[in-house]
Amino acid sequence: MSYATKKNSCRGAAVRPSGFTLIELLLVLVILSVLAAVVVPKFSSKSEQARQAAAKTDIANMETALDTFEVDAGRYPTQEEALHALVDQPSGVKEWHGPYIKRGVPKDPWGNDYIYRFPGQVNRSGYDLLSCGPDGKEGTDDDITNWTQQQ
Repeated sequence: MSYATKKNSCRGAAVRPSGFTLIELLLVLVILSVLAAVVVPKFSSKSEQARQAAAKTDIANMETALDTFEVDAGRYPTQEEALHALVDQPSGVKEWHGPYIKRGVPKDPWGNDYIYRFPGQVNRSGYDLLSCGPDGKEGTDDDITNWTQQQ
């Protein structure tokens, strides 16, 4: 160590260690928490909207497939055949030109099966097709259906 360095270090000048104090770290943590509290709900509502849009798209695609099945077979799939008739030819259906859905019968965005009823309870002259939505319970406000709520 040189004389100048010894002279400066001996003056009693406080040398502050490098790094952050606990207060500075806590302040950064608080700021990040506030930002997360503001941003995360916006993203989660967008992802829920995307799931609902995906379910509506799936239902519309299955409606098209069901209508095509009806044109070919002369009828809609029975309750027992359900949506699997769009992928695998049911016995007794000669004019089946499927599969009408290429990747198999999808599950809704929440991992549940779509519900198909023929004849429909709401669409009495056709079929009911629905997703139970995020709560997985049929008959609640979050259901996504192939009918309008006014019926």
